[in-house]
Amino acid sequence: MAFSALQLSMHTLEQLRSGALAGTVRLQLACGLTEFPPEIFDLADSLEILDLSGNALSTLPEDLPRLHKLRVLFCSNNRFTLLPAVLGACPALSMIGFKSNRIREVPAAALQPALRWLILTDNCLTALPPTIGHCTGLQKLMLAGNQLGALPAELAACTGLELLRIAANRLTALPAWLLAMPRLAWLAYAGNPFSAADEAAAAAEATPDPIAWPRLEMAQRLGEGASGVIHEAVLRQTAPHGDTAAQPVAVKLFKGAMTSDGLPRCELAACLGAGSHPNLIPLLGEVIGHPDGLHGCVMALIDPDFRNLAGPPSLASCTRDVYAAGKAFSQTALLRLAHGIAAAAGHLHQRGIMHGDLYAHNILHTSRGDALLGDFGAASLYAPGGAQGEALERLEVRAFGLLLGELVERCADLDASVLARLGELQGRCVQPVPGARPVFEDVARQLALEL
Repeated sequence: MAFSALQLSMHTLEQLRSGALAGTVRLQLACGLTEFPPEIFDLADSLEILDLSGNALSTLPEDLPRLHKLRVLFCSNNRFTLLPAVLGACPALSMIGFKSNRIREVPAAALQPALRWLILTDNCLTALPPTIGHCTGLQKLMLAGNQLGALPAELAACTGLELLRIAANRLTALPAWLLAMPRLAWLAYAGNPFSAADEAAAAAEATPDPIAWPRLEMAQRLGEGASGVIHEAVLRQTAPHGDTAAQPVAVKLFKGAMTSDGLPRCELAACLGAGSHPNLIPLLGEVIGHPDGLHGCVMALIDPDFRNLAGPPSLASCTRDVYAAGKAFSQTALLRLAHGIAAAAGHLHQRGIMHGDLYAHNILHTSRGDALLGDFGAASLYAPGGAQGEALERLEVRAFGLLLGELVERCADLDASVLARLGELQGRCVQPVPGARPVFEDVARQLALEL
């Protein structure tokens, strides 16, 4: 899953030491640090967000709690082997990011109940302390790319947990208590031993058209996400009479590295297995023969009338997308958009695919309510049918319910009776007992009646 990047100007040690940064709220230093600069403590009365990613740190000072206003700490891409226990003593700290270190252990003392967002992606963890169950304020937990063989049962006490990333670990099963958590809406677990058989079966059934690299003429970059880069391109086709036709397309080339959601190969498998649906971005084939061995897929080039529905969550919003100021929908557009996404999600679940990141920032839309669901970076595969498959679908229905609520909030001309019915549907989708939520087929059917 994406989130709004921390927009900081890169600072320098010279600025810090000269006092030029006095009173700053946000500080970012990436200059090969091997020790925590003591001058940071001069900012104790103002500093709230500290980013020390991209250095060579392995420890933090024991008096770190002197930064009594510190809310957010990023120390990704450093050399930590232990999550510093002192973090648990920082009075205001609610977001911790230690992605891509070498962390093997999380001491119980490092965690505190006020923690909302914990990022430990791409480390070497084999276990979490049972005391994580004391973090009752936890909303986001990102653990993809570790060596976890199980989740502590005490995590079930974190009833506010909404997003969980456990892809690419060593889990042998999804615990039943996990699928019963009342607020969990976004889950990614691909690339674990328990999901390997389903992923292999999906790969065997997928029959994408192979598109040789020489047939593609790459053009401008359209965008870049955690898992890959998307380019505009031209696909050369040879017509029966020997002429060459050109088709505008979009090409996503996967980076091959671990992302916060999981492994790009799992994303590719979900893309290939998703099939065709009017509210999914059409997939034309799989790239073969890239000179650097990269994997990729070729998609239809989307009409420029389509725009992102919202931006990803910010540090402040945590699990909720950020909409442009003044964003509004007509009743017709809202209903078309909501129905299209519910139908697309239902289609995916019929094929044993949980999107895992059903958010507005992964939806393209037009002012008319046309909608396309994209970005399978957090997708997970399962065998359709059975109790677990239905539980996974009802989990994702909660994500849709939250989306529906956001759309309704931004529609000023809803007929009172329609508003009442949508409110009732939204309430059923997000209610805390997962087994009592509707499935996507029922949601799409009710929305179709409103069109």
